[in-house]
Amino acid sequence: MSSAPAAGIDPAVSHARTFDVAILGSGIAGSMLGAILARNGARVLLVDASTHPKFAVGESTIPYTLVALRTIAERYDVPEIKTLATFTNCTKVIGPQFGVKKHFGFLLHREGEPQDPREVNQFDTPGLLHEASHMYRQATDAYLFHAAVKYGCVPRQNFRVVDVDFDDAGVTISGGDGEQYRARYVVDASGFRSPLAEKFALRENPCRMKHHSRSLWNHMVNVPRTDALFDHSAADTPPVPWYEGTVHHMFDRGWFWVIGFDNHPASRNPLCSVGLTLDERKYPKDPSLTPQQEFESMAARYPDIARQFAGANPVREWVSTDRLQYSSKQTVGDRWCLLSHAAGFVDPLFSRGLSNTAEAINALSWRLIAAIKDDDFSQERFEYVDRLQQGLFDYNDALVNASFIAFNHYDLWTAVFRIWAWGSNAGTFFLQEALTKFLRDGRDEHFRAQEDVPHLGLYWPSHDGYKKLFDEMIAQTDAYEQGLVTGKQAADALYDILVHADFVPKHFGFADRNRRFLHPTPNVLRKTVRWAMREADPDVRRLMIGTGKEAVKRKLTGRRIF
Repeated sequence: MSSAPAAGIDPAVSHARTFDVAILGSGIAGSMLGAILARNGARVLLVDASTHPKFAVGESTIPYTLVALRTIAERYDVPEIKTLATFTNCTKVIGPQFGVKKHFGFLLHREGEPQDPREVNQFDTPGLLHEASHMYRQATDAYLFHAAVKYGCVPRQNFRVVDVDFDDAGVTISGGDGEQYRARYVVDASGFRSPLAEKFALRENPCRMKHHSRSLWNHMVNVPRTDALFDHSAADTPPVPWYEGTVHHMFDRGWFWVIGFDNHPASRNPLCSVGLTLDERKYPKDPSLTPQQEFESMAARYPDIARQFAGANPVREWVSTDRLQYSSKQTVGDRWCLLSHAAGFVDPLFSRGLSNTAEAINALSWRLIAAIKDDDFSQERFEYVDRLQQGLFDYNDALVNASFIAFNHYDLWTAVFRIWAWGSNAGTFFLQEALTKFLRDGRDEHFRAQEDVPHLGLYWPSHDGYKKLFDEMIAQTDAYEQGLVTGKQAADALYDILVHADFVPKHFGFADRNRRFLHPTPNVLRKTVRWAMREADPDVRRLMIGTGKEAVKRKLTGRRIF
């Protein structure tokens, strides 16, 4: 089944340099895919222009990501991937370098004013259901890279790809020093500077995405705990400390992130990931400022954000980008695939990067394993992967753009926040449903059935009601941006749907515009379950009750659902 040797490769060594799949990029995406393929019998080349450990951002996990990782681990029998699905396992197996994530925290700031404790939101999820972490990416990525090599991937690090040539029999990957390798298929998981995107002129120009942002980021030490910034009453204090989750300091058309790796007693990592994301149309780069000066200048506009970073010290050079958004007109072709960040990127808001990556890998892996067996690497086999990735980019683009629009009107923002929060939760239950069935009978068809959905790429892709709510959110925020409605009018329209929809849980707070903290106490959960059994949309009832039963069962047996 191996392809014939490429011209220029010595036949005597051609077998050692011939592979089923070549993966460009050994970050979390490339290494995860490499481990899956090698574990399932493929001969895989894993190349990278640098070596591990490597600095990377994209550190905040969400329940959706955790279920996707657990699904991949179980479906393809790669237990190392499951390690990443809980804070406890990351800490025990990889090392005490991870932060805990117990919530998403959002604090709205107005220039020159103290932060108003009435303009905050926190979304917590029950510890019964998941145990998220702040991933220290240089540790997780190296861990998966080593797992990929353990399963049989052939690593070639410090290998700069200068060309990728295709012919009827396969692909030739050429390095800067004249080295060549041969493969039957190539996956580009290298990121923005994708060799395949450049070769085939795949980048859309202009980028189709509505959202605009640029970013600065670093790791720092001595970052004050967010909770130390405020001296609030008990009513204004969140149920979970701010610093024990991912902190988003929002302002008009921008936000700072604070992702602590030092927020748990088990961690020995003194670092905190910090970053700033700005709409570059409102905040163009000032060439007279260094990235650190720009970061400090923006923070100084908001008194409490300035205090968040007072005395903090960066540990490496700052990264400063131009516009973050890029897109590709297609992500698969004959014998090739652009994976995840090689295909496109939106914005780090809502921590969607890792979950998008996991979803795409899950869809690509079984198809690629089958293609190797059949010796058929045609574009048609992978058309679903393209539709999935494009849908993920487009829906996330719409969500983040709507959020940036709403940042300057707290009431409207709270509606967007709730629509995102419930959609993310429902999507997590949707993924978990297939995983639960698979764990019972081992039938892969449960996962494949979930590919047949009407709204591919949406958090909750199977539900028409949620899709209409999502579309209304986009319409209302667009109308607000255009001055056609006030922020209150847009918020009122969205809350009217949230309050009356039978697919939005009651009691949890998803429809209560005055509830700042969505914190599911046992009493709240009992009431929500009672509502689901008696009044909920049938799909919601099935997802919530099924997931709840599985969570309780696993809790009683000492195993986490995720």
